[in-house]
Amino acid sequence: MTAAIVVAGGRASRLGGADKAAVDIAGRPLVDHVYAALIGCSPVVAVGPDGLARPDVVVVREEPPFGGPVAAVAAALAVLGNADQTWLLACDLPRADRIVRRLDHEPLGDDDGVLLTDAAGRAQWLAGRYRVAALRGALAAIGDPDGASMRRLLRGLRLREVPDLDDASIDLDTPDDIRTYLSTIEGDAHE
Repeated sequence: MTAAIVVAGGRASRLGGADKAAVDIAGRPLVDHVYAALIGCSPVVAVGPDGLARPDVVVVREEPPFGGPVAAVAAALAVLGNADQTWLLACDLPRADRIVRRLDHEPLGDDDGVLLTDAAGRAQWLAGRYRVAALRGALAAIGDPDGASMRRLLRGLRLREVPDLDDASIDLDTPDDIRTYLSTIEGDAHE
């Protein structure tokens, strides 16, 4: 079974401190779009505040709080169990279902993970599927996860990058991002 980690412990400073996971997108919280993409995964571990809890979601907190995405991965791996692979997704991906559909059938082969790259070729570290053992090994190699970057955590792994051809990895970091995305989906509804 494939597990899932949803990273949602940031300060949302570009949103003025608003709870990014709770932003209403098409009538439901943004994080619920991510959870819907992960149906069938077990366990699903969300890292962040208690408000992320849902019936089939385990919520943990990174140490220290707001310690960054690598600290979040460390907290989630501590409760993940024996899963071979895990999705690693940010909470602010309204098209998480597209990410999962795009990468779900990508075999890992000898790779440690598969992730999307955006139109500019930038790796989307929190839009991928990884071998749990590889993540645990990488985490042990960096030591203290507090403040560490995802690039630093994953740089020694064999990762296959898949171009994101349909903006599946679009994330909503700012009020402008949210407005633009909402106008896009409203436009789609009227076509």
